[in-house]
Amino acid sequence: MELSSASQWLVQNAGHELMLFASVGILLIGIDDLLFDLLWLSRRNAGCSDPSNETRPLAGRFAVFVPAWDEARVLGATLARMLAAWGGEDVRLYVGCYPNDVATLFSVSPLVARDPRLRLVISHRDGPTTKGDNLNRLWAALGEDERAEEMRFAAVVLHDAEDHVHAEEIGLYRAHLTDHAMVQIPVVPLVTSGSRWIGGHYGDEFAEAHGKELALRSRLGVALPSAGVGCALTRSALALLAIERGGQPFRADSLTEDYEVGMLIGAYGLRARFVDVVSPGGERIVSRGAFPGSVEKAVRQKSRWIVGIALAGWDHLGWLSMRGAGANAPRERLWLARWMLWRDRRSPLAALVLLAAYGGLILTGLAFAGETVLGWDPAPISDAMSLFFGLNAILLLWRLAMRCLFTARWYGLREALLAVPRAFIANVIAILAARRAVGLYWRMLRSGEVLWEKTEHWDGGEMTPVRRTATR
Repeated sequence: MELSSASQWLVQNAGHELMLFASVGILLIGIDDLLFDLLWLSRRNAGCSDPSNETRPLAGRFAVFVPAWDEARVLGATLARMLAAWGGEDVRLYVGCYPNDVATLFSVSPLVARDPRLRLVISHRDGPTTKGDNLNRLWAALGEDERAEEMRFAAVVLHDAEDHVHAEEIGLYRAHLTDHAMVQIPVVPLVTSGSRWIGGHYGDEFAEAHGKELALRSRLGVALPSAGVGCALTRSALALLAIERGGQPFRADSLTEDYEVGMLIGAYGLRARFVDVVSPGGERIVSRGAFPGSVEKAVRQKSRWIVGIALAGWDHLGWLSMRGAGANAPRERLWLARWMLWRDRRSPLAALVLLAAYGGLILTGLAFAGETVLGWDPAPISDAMSLFFGLNAILLLWRLAMRCLFTARWYGLREALLAVPRAFIANVIAILAARRAVGLYWRMLRSGEVLWEKTEHWDGGEMTPVRRTATR
């Protein structure tokens, strides 16, 4: 009896404390999300005019940066798609490789030999270094070409080695970069039949993030994070960052150098825009790509994002003052920008809250089993806890409804229904990724070494088509 009483006390009290902590955390994060959603609803039709009809397109040659390490399986096909899609555009593709990545070099060499629009840039060092270091080498090669040819590029487009680009993407950038320093288009994960659960949760998350989060940030005029693909920056904007960083616009010791570039452009007071439009042919102008289809690879990728944005990114960026706008920056915009930074960096806390919630649910189930089988006395539920449960249930239903709404807009009703069970998968991956991110960040601090934790890319295969309605 004493053992049973001790077990009852431990299970019920530990479960209560975990559920209390989780309930408070879920309530605070849920209110944060609700306020953001209400702001999006109030501004969803604001700032939707198309400046492409009001200004002349940005003239000049565009450089396309494609950093690559161990991409022999996909890089050749990607470059061939880009060259075919942008056949009428004045572009030059800079492909960054490493001398010890022989397979990738062999996969692109035939294309480089045939098409003068391709420029193969081989690093001075063996790989992998970091993606930021690779991009800086491409930036240096661009400068070398400008000096040799006595010309100047107009803008730089960022893409990954597996991307499926849109034929009218460059034209869209030209239309909007006239009066913006950076333009980001939606990134649409390919949801395939072979990876509907793990890979599919990326589709749910990007549908909401790029259908709502980036769209609202763009309308509010706050710093807009670059996704690293489907993103174009004026050469002048990158030159400004290069001046601050000793000639290298991309931070070489960051795991999310693209995110930091976008945030710094906003801090300088330069304008950025998220553009989600439908082409005259009826297709949305987006960048598509395959995402990891296994738990291990998804955890690896997301842990890199957490380190780069929420941990090391905090070290690199702080809370960002409006250095370009100075004292003239509106105070409300500064606080809006910091609110967005908080939302970007809350993932480790959210993972801790989720872990406590699932642990509390398991212990609550054990307590119920003890009451049923062993005759334990039922644990009393306070009025405060009941109120927490009720409010959190409402916020959870709202959150799932928003997730389903945006998934439906991008992928259709079937995927929207699958988004509900996939939310549990996303939570488990988030918990595992946060745990790995802490260890990765600690090793980075101790060793001072940052290496490119790249995602293993594949070409996509069978894909779910992107719906033709643009997000507003």
